[in-house]
Amino acid sequence: MEESFWSNKYKKGKTGWNIGYVSTPIKEYIDQLENKDLKILIPGSGNSYEAEYLYKNGFHNVFVADFSKYPLENFQKRFPAFPKNQLLHLDFFKIQQKFDLILEQTFFCALSPDLRNKYVDKMTELLNEKGKLVGVLFDFPFQEKAGPPFGGSKKEYEKLFADKFTIEIMETAYNSIKPRKGNELFIKMIKKTK
Repeated sequence: MEESFWSNKYKKGKTGWNIGYVSTPIKEYIDQLENKDLKILIPGSGNSYEAEYLYKNGFHNVFVADFSKYPLENFQKRFPAFPKNQLLHLDFFKIQQKFDLILEQTFFCALSPDLRNKYVDKMTELLNEKGKLVGVLFDFPFQEKAGPPFGGSKKEYEKLFADKFTIEIMETAYNSIKPRKGNELFIKMIKKTK
């Protein structure tokens, strides 16, 4: 999908994934983090409520990336204190930095399923040794014509990530927001060392 596809979604207000605040599973994970020096990436960041929450709580080494400049501009207007050089307007697959933690929130499900193996490879490339991929994946049957969002299952995801990540947690999120209750898997995975 082209950048214009996502920009048009924002311009037309067709952003059903936007809940207007940090999703509970991610917020509760952030709240237990102690190392404020972690270098964090939020790909497909959209309105970046997670980045704003992190930054306001002392995590100043957080980067947000989006294919569309529209949500990045909206975020900059809403939260001008966030450093402009940490707003990455580019294709996720072209990011060249390394991170300690990558937060997954409605990005994976927005990608065409034929990019899922490439996603796993890129996550591995972007994470430092023992880096973590944490967040939520949708747990509902895949519907090619209906997406995005594109779904999947725990069994599919375990198979997809098993070679390159140690899966510490992949279970139904107990703290999803009401409309997503029972449809989200909370994930915490650690990049395998070579």
